[in-house]
This record gives sequence, structure tokens and C-alpha cells, in this order.
Amino acid sequence: MGLDCRRLMKETAMMIDMHAHWRPAEVADALRARTREPRILRNPDGVEVLKAGRMGEAPLAEAFDDVDFHLARMDRQGVEVSVLSLLGSFCWVEAQPLEVSGPLCRTINDRLSAICQEHPGRFAAFAALPLVDMPAAAAELERALGLPGMIGAQIPGNYLLTRNDADAMRPLLEAANRHRAVLFIHHGPRPGDAFPKVSGETDNARRRNGTLDMQASLSSVMVTLCLTDCLAPYPDVTVVVHNLGGNIPYEVERMDHRCLLDTPQEELPSSRFRKAKVYVDCNSFGPRSIEAAVSLYGAERIVCGTDGTEFGCDWTRKALAEAQIGEEAREQILHRNAAAMLARVSTAQRERAVA
Repeated sequence: MGLDCRRLMKETAMMIDMHAHWRPAEVADALRARTREPRILRNPDGVEVLKAGRMGEAPLAEAFDDVDFHLARMDRQGVEVSVLSLLGSFCWVEAQPLEVSGPLCRTINDRLSAICQEHPGRFAAFAALPLVDMPAAAAELERALGLPGMIGAQIPGNYLLTRNDADAMRPLLEAANRHRAVLFIHHGPRPGDAFPKVSGETDNARRRNGTLDMQASLSSVMVTLCLTDCLAPYPDVTVVVHNLGGNIPYEVERMDHRCLLDTPQEELPSSRFRKAKVYVDCNSFGPRSIEAAVSLYGAERIVCGTDGTEFGCDWTRKALAEAQIGEEAREQILHRNAAAMLARVSTAQRERAVA
């Protein structure tokens, strides 16, 4: 994929990035108070650093995201809008006791909304929620959706690994449905889940956790969302799953084969995935994978994601440029699908304000 990204930017539409992670400085004091990682402490030289497990150690000047730096990167990369969400290593806030997680999530959400207001048209955001208490999480989602720029919430994928797991999410689904909001399903643990599954001492631990387990877990999420009725009561929720929804574009042919052998009376999984209203982003994948996803889901169900990094944006742009999907599909994925999604939430917010 050795293409010049600057040339591609001139030839393709501005991107809407639905998967742009954020590291909020507003949690610094809470990190200083922690006794285990992630935490802020002083290194042997007396410098405050953020220590975050496998993410390593970073001086505070590099540990949190800066709006001006991010905007400059967006401008270089041709990103019109970034939809911000907590970076996984900061999602520990959602698993703290409610008296800790509630105020922290409110502070984070208020700041994300302020960023959206300070830079109109450049940012939107997914809320962080105190997931240790589902009624409190639903209440914070309701509150956050009244803030400018907030379009929904980021939810850990482990809540949707099975149909039974999804039942715990009903309060969030109900709130999101009322507001016609977007739920961004990202690989991650529920409060109390053992995570990651593979210990750091295992060979190839990063590959096993960051690709093998992540993609398999996202495949299970997609099976729950698309092959069960869990979303049927919530027709106004928009759901986005990252990384092409796991390995489904490659696994679906075997699913169809097994369906024909085992349950021939059932509708084929490929048909059900195609009919489902679940969106996926193309973060971290190359042109052949994007082609397979377009073939299965349709280009109208795919949006862009970059993880909020310059490398991720460059990678996604090049992958889309090389994918044999046609200009119409490329434009849908780069911009139009996400623009329609954001407009839908905005319309719902204006209607509520008038009412």
C-alpha cells in the first residue's frame, strides 16, 4: 500500500472518522490517587509519568490528547469530523465504584461536549458511562445526549458476546432508542471481567490479544446483533461495531455451509447479516478485507475508523484507495454513511429541543 496519502486526499472526499480514541487529561487527579496501573507516579528522576501496563510509560506531556494537535493532524489527513471516544486504557474509569465512576464520566462527557462546541463541525463524541450500575449508566447517557456534540456512547463488546449477555444492556438500548442515538461497540471487558484473556508472559501476547481474541470476540458480537432478535425492540438505535465486525466477512461462507447442513429451514446467515441494520467501521484493515466486507454487508453499512492516530488514518485512506469497490462505495464509506448517521442524531436532538 505504498501510495502518497497527500495525493489521495486531493482525489478523495473528506473523511468522517467514527473511531477516534481520546485520552482525557481530566482524569489526571484520579490517576494520581490510584495504587495500581494505570496510574500517575514519579519516576526515579522525579518526573511524573503515566504507567499503563502494556502501553508502557509516558511523561504527562505525552500522556493526554491535545485538541490543537489533533485538529492539525485532521487537517493534514483530510479528516472533516472526528467522533471521539475513550481510549481503551482509559476505560478503567467506567468500572470504578459508582461514587467514583459517576463523577468521572460526567466530567469526561462535559469536556468532550465542550470540545465539540469550541470547534463547531469538527468533532462529535461518544459518552463514557458508569457501567458498574446500569440504571446510573442509562441516566448518564440520557444526560449526555442533551449536551451539544454528544451522539451516543461507547459500549464494551463483552456486553454482546451472547444473547443472554445483551439483556444487561436493555436500559442503555432503551435510552439510545428514545434519542435515536448511536452505540459504538468496541472490544473490551465489562466491569469485573478478566481482561485481557492472554497474559503478557504468553508467546505473541500482543498478537493473540490485539488481533486473534479481539476479532473472534467481535465476530461473536455480530452474531448476537445480527442473528438474534436482541435489537428488534429498538428500531431507532444505530449500532456501529469496529474492525469490520470481526472475522464475519471471511467466516460467513462456512456459516452458510453449516446452516445448509444443520438447519436448512433457516434463512442463511449471509442474508441475515446483509439485512441487519448494524454498521461496521474499516479501522485497521486492508483493501482485500474491505472488499470482502462490501460484498457481505454492502458499502452502505461501512464507515471509516482510524483509532484516532495519524498512522491509522493513513492506513485507512490507502486501503480504501486500493480496494476494488468503485468510487460510489468509496465515497459512501469515507463520508456519506457517517454524515447521514450524524444528521439523524442531530435531527432527533432538534426535535426534542422544540418539544
